[in-house]
Amino acid sequence: MALRTLLDRSLKKMGKAMNPVVKASALEMIQRAYTEGITVQLSAGHRSMEEQAVLYGQGRVYSYKGKNYSNPAKPIVTNAKPGQSYHNFGLAIDFFIVSDDGTKAIWTVDSRWKRVAAIGKELGFEWGGDWRAFKDYPHLEMTGGLTYTQLQAGKTPNLTKISEGTTMPKTSYGDSQTISIQKTLNSRYKTNLAVDGFFGPKTRTALLKGIQTELNKQCNKKLAVDGKWGPKTKAAILPLKKGNGCNITWLLQAAPYMKGFDPGPLDARFGSKTEAALYKFQKASNISADKQAGQETWNQLLASKSQI
Repeated sequence: MALRTLLDRSLKKMGKAMNPVVKASALEMIQRAYTEGITVQLSAGHRSMEEQAVLYGQGRVYSYKGKNYSNPAKPIVTNAKPGQSYHNFGLAIDFFIVSDDGTKAIWTVDSRWKRVAAIGKELGFEWGGDWRAFKDYPHLEMTGGLTYTQLQAGKTPNLTKISEGTTMPKTSYGDSQTISIQKTLNSRYKTNLAVDGFFGPKTRTALLKGIQTELNKQCNKKLAVDGKWGPKTKAAILPLKKGNGCNITWLLQAAPYMKGFDPGPLDARFGSKTEAALYKFQKASNISADKQAGQETWNQLLASKSQI
């Protein structure tokens, strides 16, 4: 399941009247979950007053502004009347887990679901699963401390950033350099990646396959090209420093770029810009900042979170 597809679907579900910080935070949440192997999608964002009336009318006899929205045959799904939901003001989203092939919605509140909620809370959302009276597990909201009454009166929340140290996503269509990396991995190592411009688990696996392939070619290793950061690959990894130039150097340049550290042109040459990017990555990762790619640095670049 391509991250781009999840983001595009979620953008459509959010609609055009979302608070920009809430919207960007929702997209960031989806991307962070994806890097952990969790495919999550939004089912709702902004909701008009009429749409809220339809939902509130389920399981009830209800009219709003002279129009009948009664639908007592259906189960009750919300206790919020029009104007009493943060969805009505573009400040709330609902999410669900998607199957790996993208064809099935999974509503089971399991460890993956709770992890997505935790990521959302890290980004400043409040989770409906923490509520006492009415548990709303798909629901996340940012209120800025404002009540429904204040929002109805025209006040707007002061939401100025996603969270400390987080920047707004540039685009919902991925990064052009990452797209180029994915295309190169596909052509050079036959990895069959979705070219979506996002660094997810499959792109990480493809990078590892490229490294294993090059180690077999250049160093006469006999590694299984399985894309796994296992003991044999760790032991065989080639230390690199300024002055090195080969396909493994290109893969080294690609790895920190995926982590947000720009090594300059991906030219397979370990020059000053690559050295600077590696140094910044090492400092940010709290590892030895020696400006070289030893096993500790490779481990931080390529290991999954459970392996670090």
